[in-house]
Order: sequence, then C-alpha cells, then structure tokens
Amino acid sequence: MNPAEESDRKLVDSWTENAEAWTQVVRDQLIPSRRDGTDAAIVMACLTLGAGPVLDVGCGEGWLVRELGLRGVPATGVDVSAPLITRAQERGGGAFAVATYEDLERDANVVAGPWHGIVCNFSLLSDPLHPLLRALRSRLDANGRLLIQTVHPWTAKGDAPYRSAWRTESFDAFAVPFPSPMPWYYRTLASWLEEIAVAGLRVERIDEPVHPTTGSPLSLVLHCRTA
Repeated sequence: MNPAEESDRKLVDSWTENAEAWTQVVRDQLIPSRRDGTDAAIVMACLTLGAGPVLDVGCGEGWLVRELGLRGVPATGVDVSAPLITRAQERGGGAFAVATYEDLERDANVVAGPWHGIVCNFSLLSDPLHPLLRALRSRLDANGRLLIQTVHPWTAKGDAPYRSAWRTESFDAFAVPFPSPMPWYYRTLASWLEEIAVAGLRVERIDEPVHPTTGSPLSLVLHCRTA
C-alpha cells in the first residue's frame, strides 16, 4: 500500500472512529464556521436546484437531508460510516444508506437516481476525485447539478505552502475530544477545477460565503453541470 492509499484508508477509518464525536459537534452546533454561514450557504445552494430529488454524498449524521426535508425537498443521504448512518436513521427525516465512494464508482445501481441535485458538503477529502465525480455526474438527470462545498483554499492554507497535498486534522480546536486524527487532501483552486473538468463537469458558478463580522472567506461552493 503506497502512502496515498494508506492516507485514504485512514481517512475512511476515521469517520467510523469519530462518529459519536462528530454527531455531537454537529447536533450541538459546536463548529463556529457552520454557525457563521457554511450551513446556511449549502442549504441555500440546494434550494436553487429547483424541484427534484437530492442525493447527499457523505451525509454524516444526516443534518442536511433533514433540513431539506423540512423545506419540502426529498433527499437521500449516503455515507461510508455505518455508525453515522445509524445516527441518521435514528433521527429520521429522510432516507439513508451506507455506501463507500468505491461502491458509487463501481456499481451504477447504487443510489442510481437519476438525481436532480447531488451535494458533497465538506465530504470530498481524498485524492484523486475525478473517478467519484464522474460516477456522480452519470447519476444526474438532464438538468441536474452537482454542488460541492469545501474549505476555502486560501484561508485553509494556513502557514503551509499553497500547493495540493495530504494534511492531518487533529480536531484539537473542537470542544469535544475526537478519538482519531483525520488525513485529508488540501486542494488549490486550480486542483479543484482540474478534477471537475476531468470528470466531464463544468463550474457554472462559484460562491464564497464570508464571516459576517470579519469578512474572511468561510468556504467555497462550486455549482457544477455536465460539460
């Protein structure tokens, strides 16, 4: 197993090991950036899709599926973490299933759709992405869109060089202890656009939600269509 494959395996494992901690910080609204605007940004982006079913890929404990359901949007969530899907099913408010990204890439019958919208909300953390994005593109209906929300490349850069690379999230800044650190792949904007283009998609709009007080960018929201 090469270093990239090892990082990817640890990334997947972390979502099982950290499921309870993640559920708590999401449901107790303990992540400042989410309160400051990223949750609202992805909900509003989903509401621009118009009528039609939505698939939330990497849904975690299901908050976005529930929120869309309250707004009359039928939604289904999938996640690699069985414990997170269990928490989502216990809370209800939509349909949920366990599926790995490899499942989506290899089997077109897994959550086949077609979907009017597919959402990846802070859930694209590996490398490469274009095989998964290509598989998601094939599940969109003729007028469907793929929405991606991710950390803003400039603010997430921190003190590190501005280049795409594997990094590690320790969760030390969170109010709840997390059992396992999480490897994740930091991307420049150019890297995001390249992965999207290789998958046969095009970006038709970019949103940059900002902090209501400081004006600093909170995230990047990419609205994509079939090229």
